[in-house]
Formats: sequence, structure tokens, C-alpha cells
Amino acid sequence: MAHLDVVGGTQQSAGDRIAARLVAEEDRGLLRFLTCGSVDDGKSTLIGRLLYDSQLVFEDQLQNIEKESKRRNASPGAEIDLSLLVDGLQAEREQGITIDVAYRYFSTPRRKFIVADTPGHVQYTRNMATGASNCDFGVLLIDARQGVLTQTRRHACILSLLGIKKVALAVNKMDLIDFDHERFQAIVDDFEAFARPLGFDSIEAIPVSALKGDNVTTPSAHMQWYHGPTLLGHLETVDVDRARDSDPLRFPVQWVNRPHLDFRGVSGTVASGRVEPGDEVVIHPSRKRVHVARIVTADGDLDAATEGDAVTLTFTEEVDASRGDVIAKPDADPSIADQIAAKLIWFDEEAMLPGRTYGIRCGTQSAAATVSSLKYKLNVDNLDHVAGKTLEMNEVGLCNLNMTKPLVFDPYAENAAVGSFILIDRFTNATVAAGMAEFGLRRATNVKWQELSVDKSSRASLKGQKPCVLWFTGLSGSGKSTIANACEKRLHALGRHTYMLDGDNIRHGLNKDLGFTDADRVENIRRIAEAARLFVDAGLIVMVSFISPFRSERRMARELVGQDEFIEVYVDTPLEVCEARDPKGLYRKARAGLIKNFTGIDSAYERPESPELDLNTSELTPEALADRVLAELRLRQVV
Repeated sequence: MAHLDVVGGTQQSAGDRIAARLVAEEDRGLLRFLTCGSVDDGKSTLIGRLLYDSQLVFEDQLQNIEKESKRRNASPGAEIDLSLLVDGLQAEREQGITIDVAYRYFSTPRRKFIVADTPGHVQYTRNMATGASNCDFGVLLIDARQGVLTQTRRHACILSLLGIKKVALAVNKMDLIDFDHERFQAIVDDFEAFARPLGFDSIEAIPVSALKGDNVTTPSAHMQWYHGPTLLGHLETVDVDRARDSDPLRFPVQWVNRPHLDFRGVSGTVASGRVEPGDEVVIHPSRKRVHVARIVTADGDLDAATEGDAVTLTFTEEVDASRGDVIAKPDADPSIADQIAAKLIWFDEEAMLPGRTYGIRCGTQSAAATVSSLKYKLNVDNLDHVAGKTLEMNEVGLCNLNMTKPLVFDPYAENAAVGSFILIDRFTNATVAAGMAEFGLRRATNVKWQELSVDKSSRASLKGQKPCVLWFTGLSGSGKSTIANACEKRLHALGRHTYMLDGDNIRHGLNKDLGFTDADRVENIRRIAEAARLFVDAGLIVMVSFISPFRSERRMARELVGQDEFIEVYVDTPLEVCEARDPKGLYRKARAGLIKNFTGIDSAYERPESPELDLNTSELTPEALADRVLAELRLRQVV
């Protein structure tokens, strides 16, 4: 092997030199950070400046952005638009805004970096939160002309919620305020006063001009009053590492690996901690104890697996484990609860409604979840806790959630890997919220399910019928109650045991405390669905006549009662017909503005997509439609 002469008279092989170089590369470390702040604060330009000054822009890239910059601004002496290095989407270039998160890699002799350029527009707050969730450090930009804005505060709150404890406050566009020291200090004082309750470990305030390059990579000649580091200098030296060896083992099971009869293991990625062959571990939530036999990878077995390693674990004992289980050490159990308190960042244009069922995904775990109550909303301007029933788009709040099965988790502040989750709309599959678990809510230990000797089948057998729910839905004035009443009369004449739950009647008693907001409508249907389930358990045929405008709550009712015992009956009457009938004078009052949140006028009605029965009241009389319902019951052998 060839040898190279080096200073000092020693000889080292080329392979050794390369190996030493690679070790030096690893020793530099990696910092994941994001740029955030309000719209037009200069986030993309700042990242472009870092890339440009670090000489990480290829010649053809530079030529392209020079051409694009001249096309967009033909004035002589115009600056190169460095934001074009980051804003890659056509829509971003056309509008001059950042829409999606853009990730860029660059390095210096002291450190490697992955930077996320996040959007500042309010409607893209979800994208900012997504970018922040993968970062260790935040650069929060402020336009020196504008000062601290609402979106600045919102982004600061999200950084704090997501566990980012160190930030750089980059007061940008100092060149546009003549590098005014007093203005800079006033902005810093304003932000620090606001951010004090957020619990940041450090806030490094740096005056910069991303466009001109002042204090970005080199000290500014225009701000002799500033004696702190440049932004790049601070990024190279800031310490964000934490002791990971002491983190508890958390291994979410992604899938059971069974390629053949002679091998069975559980596969996944180590979320935190360390595991070795021979370790005793606990599989949660079953709490079964086993010992690790092997740590298998495609490249061979490992002596240990740590955070970020994708591996397959095999055990010395036979054990039943499945996707969604979480493996931990016996001396560091995670929390397990089917009710939790959590902070939510709401993303969806449709408000969060307590009582509505969403899908929840926490790592590899999935279940149905209901927001049982909103404890408070966070006012991002002053961090006050504000009362409310719903969360609107981009709002943050503390909620209580109920899950259909226990969730294995750690508080987010202790272990973000298994303390974070998302909520999903079960119809659209859209992500509607990001959540950070706070703590489990314990049920009263003296509340137990009482097993009864007489069950539903016994009660139904005594009555000689099959119990079910006929769920009549439609607009006000559509004829729901008329048809349901006619059905009950026919069933009564046949000697069947029935009960009718009517929307107006229920609001005189059980639901008299509820109004007509979307949140109250959701709770209204939740209570009725629970009551209907009890009547079915009693062996009755139940007529439910409610507008029930939302598909999500009708689906919830169906799942609660049971698919085989739930019959959705859509009373399909056009709005203009219902309004012409107006038996209670409600439409007239709604049109006059005397009734708010009236279904069909200023509150939406979501038509059933596939009801068991679709009754067109413009073609048949209520009596004839009632006969159709009975025919369906005979077909199902209910009567």
C-alpha cells in the first residue's frame, strides 16, 4: 500500500488518512434547526445567505437564480434573491412566499447542519409545526420594521410546546431601519418579556440583515454597538445535546417479523434508550416479561441497539406481541391510560368539537379518541388561559381525551418520541391536530362494570323481537318525526315493544342544558346515542328522530349501537320544501336572524352517503314511507 510523507516524519497509509478524515467528520456533530417567524420576515433569504456565504451554491444554481432575480426585478443594481435557493415550488416562486417545509444541508469546518425553512403564513402553521418537530434548535426571525407580531408569538409558543428550549432571535432587515440600536433593543425586550413564561433555556438576540449579509456569517461593519456572535458562529457553538444514555428504553413494535416457521421477532425503531441481548424487557400494555435473545439487522446481529436503530428483536420466551405494543425495561415503565390530558395544536379549518370521535396515532399505536373537554385555550398574544368550548384553526389548548383502548405513552416533556401524537379526521383522513401528552387521567377505582344476569338477548327473547335503532335524520320540517311516529304506531299495533326519542322532546329534559352551537349539537347526539344503546340493551325497537347534521356523529352512534342493530333512515326532503312547510316557524325566524346556527341556513347539514333507507317525501305520503320502513324491518327479521 502506498504511503504518504507527513509532517513530523511519520508515515501513514492513505486508508488511515481517509479513516481519520471520516472520524473527524463524525466528530463535528449535527445540528437540526429551523427558521420560523411571521410572513415576509426573511426566513428563506436568511437560509439562502447561509448557503451562499458557505460557498455551497453550485455555479449553475447561482446563474439560474441570477436570471430569475433579474426577471422578477429588472431595476439596475438589484440584489440577487437568495430566497430562490430554498423556495422550490412553482407556487412559492410565483407568490413570493414559503408554503411547504424545505430542508437544506450545509456544513462548516466546525459543524454539520440540516435546516428546515418553515412558512410564516397563518394557514401553513401546521407545516411549521411539522418542521419544528424534527429540530433541536430554532431561529426565530423578526422584521425590525414590524417588531413582535401575533404569528411571531404563535411560533414561539409552538417551539416551546415541542420541547425546543434554545432559540436565536434574529432581528432581520436592520439595514431598513439604519441599523438602529434602540429599535433592536426594544424588540428584544418586548420578546423576552413575552417569552419568559415559555421556559426557554436561552435566547440569543442577534441583529442581522439577511439581504446584505450583516452578522449572518461575518460581523457587520454597520453595527459597531453589537459585540455578540454572528448567527453562524452561534449555530456552530450552541450546545443542544442531551444525555441520551440515561433515557428509558422505548421500542414501539411496528410489525411482527415472521418470514418462516423457524423465526419470529418484532421489528421497529428504537425511540429512546438502549437494549442488549440478555436484557429483561416488558411488553406493554400486556406487561408480559421476556428476555431479549438477539438483535437482528439485515447486516447481521448487533451487540446493542440505541436510539434511531431499526432492528428486529427476538426473545427467549414465547410471547404474543403485536403492532402498537411498546417494549420497555422493568425499572422504567411508561404510562398507560385510556384517558389523558394533552395539549393540542389545531390545524383543520373545521373546528375541534368536544364529543366528536377522531382517530389517534401515537407512534405505531392507533385508536379512536374523543375530546371529552377543553380545559382552556392559550391566548398566543399574552399566554393567558382562555375559556372556550372549541379550538379553531391554529389555536392551542389543553384538552382531556378518551381513547377506546389504553395508550402507552410518556409525558411529552420527558420523552417526545412516545409522547407525541396526531388526531385524524375519520372521514377525510386529514391530520387535524398535533398533540403532546401531559399525563394520564385515572378513573375512579371504585367504578367497576357490573355484570348482570339478564342480558340483551334474554330481554329481547321475552319480547319476541330483535332490538334495533331506526335513526331518522334530515332537515327540520323534513317529516322525520311524522314518519317515525307512524312507524311506532304500526309496530305497537303488531304487539312490538318500542320507544321513540324525539329531538324536541329530549331538549325539554335530558338535553335542556344544551344550545345549538356545533359543539352542543355534537354533545346532543352523543347523549342520545348512549340513551339509544341502553334502550336496545333493554330489547326495544327504538325510533330516534333527530336532525343529527354531522356524518361523524351518526357514525359514532352506529359504532356505539352496533352495525347489525343500526338502521339509518334519511328523510330526503329538499330545503325549499322544508322551508315552505315551516310547521314551527323556525325557518322564518332563522332568515330574519332571530335564530343562529340553524341547520340548512347558517349551519351545515351533511347528507348521509349510504343510508340503509332513503325516503323521498315528495313522492310518497308519510304512511307509505312508514310501510317502507316496516318492510325493511321484516326483511331483517326484526318483526
